[in-house]
Amino acid sequence: MIAQSDTGKPRSRAHHIRANIVLYGALFANLGIAVAKFVAAAISGSSSMLSEGVHSLVDSGNQMLLLYGQAKAKRPPDNRHPFGYGRELYFWAFVVAILIFAVGAGISIYEGWIHYRDPEPLRDPTINYVVLAIAFLLEGASWTIAVREFNAGRRGLGWWTAVRRSKNPSGFIVLFEDSAALAGLAIAAGGIWLSHATGDPRIDGIASMAIGAILAAVAILLAREAKELLIGEAADPELIARIWTIVERRREITAVNHVRTIHTAPNSIFVAVSADFEDRLAMGEAETLIEAIEAELKAASSDISSIYIRPEKQSDALVQPRPSAAAEPARRPRGTN
Repeated sequence: MIAQSDTGKPRSRAHHIRANIVLYGALFANLGIAVAKFVAAAISGSSSMLSEGVHSLVDSGNQMLLLYGQAKAKRPPDNRHPFGYGRELYFWAFVVAILIFAVGAGISIYEGWIHYRDPEPLRDPTINYVVLAIAFLLEGASWTIAVREFNAGRRGLGWWTAVRRSKNPSGFIVLFEDSAALAGLAIAAGGIWLSHATGDPRIDGIASMAIGAILAAVAILLAREAKELLIGEAADPELIARIWTIVERRREITAVNHVRTIHTAPNSIFVAVSADFEDRLAMGEAETLIEAIEAELKAASSDISSIYIRPEKQSDALVQPRPSAAAEPARRPRGTN
């Protein structure tokens, strides 16, 4: 399928790469680093360097899976999936977390244990230091791109809060992977140096297991976030409060019973509203009112893709508390359109 712009014209491949600069930057960096690490591991016999090679290879595969997931998520709605395929990206994000845990962490810990129990004789570590220095520069560049892109979308939120609220797993997965990669490089360098400084090759195996532990922790964190997205997360509280205000300020609405939202894709939100309409309102007037509310909601956020507004008496409805006033914009007087 050819990617389309907002104007309906096909997007160029250059536009696609720019839109996914974080993933492509991480992919190209990790592919080159993986090859160099495996060569260095074969020459030096370093367990931690082998673990780092596996780590980079797994990261490369992860970026490919996320790019594949993004492509699949852009398919248009059909009869089988009337809300589109946007959440397929969340599935592949969960697969990425499983791969980091099973392959990256598993192999690193296993190789580290093997080298701890049966250590190989120490060899010249120069090649390891050269590769680690190059890898640190490339990973650092990828990490800088990931931080800049993620920081641009934080909207003043704290880092952890921004991760929890993010509905696009591609950005924070690469950020976490690159952070783990930089930590792993530091541990690998320290393990290799200590092994030669003390003459004990088992330290290199311990470093490999430490790298595996970091990958396991990152994998568990990413799996948790991907699981929440797969189950279905609501829109940000600020947007929910804005939706509530837009509906409530209509003079024909006597009460808003509840506002429910769910992300069907990173930039696609389904909104369901239950509201008590004035009894005197005729059917035709209610239809016109609903159309006007829908138009205002879509103007309020381009991420709102589908809206369902149900007229329902408050006495018969499931009533939910109104969002905190601190989370919503200033309200206009009731009846102002």
